Amino acid sequence: MKRFTFLLSIAFLSITFGQEKIKVTSVYGSENKEVQVLLDFENIYIQTLTFHGTTIKCKHYEVTISEYENGNLVRTETLFDGSESDYFRNQSNTLPLTFFFKMADGKFKGFLRGERFGSKKVYFDLKSESDMYVLKDFFGSSNEWFFTSDTNKTTAIFAIITPKINPDGSGSYCEVAQSDIAPERFGTHFLIPHYFLVSIRFKEK
Repeated sequence: MKRFTFLLSIAFLSITFGQEKIKVTSVYGSENKEVQVLLDFENIYIQTLTFHGTTIKCKHYEVTISEYENGNLVRTETLFDGSESDYFRNQSNTLPLTFFFKMADGKFKGFLRGERFGSKKVYFDLKSESDMYVLKDFFGSSNEWFFTSDTNKTTAIFAIITPKINPDGSGSYCEVAQSDIAPERFGTHFLIPHYFLVSIRFKEK
């Protein structure tokens, strides 16, 4: 019995240490105040996420944008897939990626800039007024965020949402993004009819 318990403990420790966390840090917008005012006016969002962790070294990565309508996944577009060439394989324990999003004129546009490349641009139709959509990350009040580094696991890193409407008629964005609800369930739980998730997946190939 003691040997069995010991083996279980070893197995648990192996699983625990095998699931190293990836740390994410963020820089938002422009340091130039006038430029940032213009970005806000045009409903343009720029945010750099830097991923830190030994498990991302020598990995490919894929970034996708998924559209949800009435709680259902209706479309997914690949913004960037580094597995198309070993040139894009991450060679470091850090990976900085700068994301550009614009919601205007009934369209949502996404673009990604890495250290050695720029992605294609992807476009989606908006179902509500452009100004109703905002970009939210999952940092909350912290300047760091962590997620499990399971290979091939897709992790949401941004949500582009309209607000949750409260009983008094007011709207709330932060309550949605900082909740414990899985991002894929935002629509059904908060009754948000239309939103987008930007996700990343690290993979061997």
